[in-house]
Amino acid sequence: MRNSLGLVLAVVVALAAIVLFSALFTVYQTQQALVLRFGEPIRVIETPGLNAKIPLVDSVILIDKRILDLENPSQEVIAADQKRLVVDAFARYRITNPLRFYQAVGTVEGANSRLATILNSSLRRVLGESTFTQVVRDERETLMTRIRDQVNREAANFGINVIDVRIRRADLPEANSQAVFQRMQTERQREASEIRAQGGEQAQTIRARADRDSTIITAEANAAGDKLRGEGEAQRNEIFAQAYGQDKGFFDFYRSMQAYEEAMKNTDTRMVVSPTSDFFRFFNAPNPAAAPAPAPAQPAN
Repeated sequence: MRNSLGLVLAVVVALAAIVLFSALFTVYQTQQALVLRFGEPIRVIETPGLNAKIPLVDSVILIDKRILDLENPSQEVIAADQKRLVVDAFARYRITNPLRFYQAVGTVEGANSRLATILNSSLRRVLGESTFTQVVRDERETLMTRIRDQVNREAANFGINVIDVRIRRADLPEANSQAVFQRMQTERQREASEIRAQGGEQAQTIRARADRDSTIITAEANAAGDKLRGEGEAQRNEIFAQAYGQDKGFFDFYRSMQAYEEAMKNTDTRMVVSPTSDFFRFFNAPNPAAAPAPAPAQPAN
């Protein structure tokens, strides 16, 4: 009897422990809980801690409270200027209403599937109204904000708040990229040829101007030199004339010495002249006063 009573007591204690254990559950800081009674939601728990439920009657669904990722596969979008774009985008979202989230999509996988459809639709709608340049360079930040706002408005029906939408890459398809690259390369080569031609034209202009200035400067310098040379020759002739007027004999002797020096400067010089010619008269009579006067020229018959 005592053994039966002890066994029953042990079973009761075990059942009580199981019931007590199943009546308690913990909600962590990264979670929020939805308590269901026979499948119907009765309570939402957003504060972390230890909570209680009715065993075998209530069930608990834990929902992530952290920021979740939505990776969207690359897709082609046609821009407003009819250019095809390969767009790679992603979104970040948080579950803000667990009850609505559970009723609308149920799980995170279901939410990702629904949000991916909404994100693709918003991408095509917003980017289809923009040009290639606006998407790639000019208004990319503004376009991402517009896409986020549109997705967030529709995601609110699922108890989700979309925090951010980013376009990771927006580029032309590979075939179009090669064609655009070739066109850009041709355009740059054309611009380079045009710049070289303009540079060559400017170089020719500068060179012609420099040649003209050089010719003018050389002509002015030659004119100045000829003028100075003429003035020097005039002064020289004037000095010679004054010297000739002071001592005619010495002047003739000096001029003859200069003539001898110029004539005999080259050692290979050969002169065939008579020793008694007027050219050598100072060799025959070193005294200028004693030098015979040149013979008068004979009139031709």
